[in-house]
Amino acid sequence: MTEVADALDAHTVTPFPIPHDFTDGFQCAYWRRPECYLDPAIRQASSTFAQLPPPVVEPAIARLRADLASGTWHRRHADLLDRQNMDYGYRLLIAGT
Repeated sequence: MTEVADALDAHTVTPFPIPHDFTDGFQCAYWRRPECYLDPAIRQASSTFAQLPPPVVEPAIARLRADLASGTWHRRHADLLDRQNMDYGYRLLIAGT
């Protein structure tokens, strides 16, 4: 991060936590709405999913679907359901005057 900030002559580096209801559809946007990953259109719009072969993605989506249907996902990740945002390491760099 330091190298990038220096290269851009950034004077401020600020964490950019992702809100639970973030409307931009990049992969981390659905951290509290995992049912969105079941939608093939959402997965197609994600470079992460697009780069993975179907034999990797399809079983994972099947497990997610089953975990959501059984309530396992919500029990396992109950701590996330009360959070308003999550820090996934994104940073906003501000340069200039």
